Amino acid sequence: MLEQIVNLVKENANAAILNNPAIPADRKEEAIDAAGTSIAGGLQNILSQGGIKEVLSLFSAKSLDVTNNPVTEQITGSFINSMSSKFGLSAPEAGGIASSLVPAVLGQLISKTNDPNDKSFDLQTILNQFSGGKTSGLNIDSIFNKFKAGLDKDGDGDVDLNDLKQMFSGSSSILDKIKGAF
Repeated sequence: MLEQIVNLVKENANAAILNNPAIPADRKEEAIDAAGTSIAGGLQNILSQGGIKEVLSLFSAKSLDVTNNPVTEQITGSFINSMSSKFGLSAPEAGGIASSLVPAVLGQLISKTNDPNDKSFDLQTILNQFSGGKTSGLNIDSIFNKFKAGLDKDGDGDVDLNDLKQMFSGSSSILDKIKGAF
């Protein structure tokens, strides 16, 4: 799985790493590996801390703009620290690389995972691998679809502010609406 994520990083590394003069030419491959490790390690860390709901939320995003997602932000922060310590980059330099590369790679990973015609990634394998096998035996696709359906109140395929508005409209009490969402 790490190798597949590193390949996604390579596909997106042109401006951020390969054409970046702040990273020495002889260390560009190392920077690509650091990005892949940060992304894979970040997902694994979030899952090990019980963050399956956060990861499922990331993978259920209709928009591939995942920049402001808490999972993306945590992984980006980890990558910034890695780039600063390994390559001596300033925080703004490392931040520029991370903020352009991490969301692009995660967006592509989500796109490939959600594309039924692309078998290179699947959510079940990702969660099994990064949770240390704790999700094996679970039907992740079924859970994922129930997660999306339970919160997608307007039926448009994503969970956003419109769903929240619909959740709290009508005559039922707020507690009934919250209970119904889960």
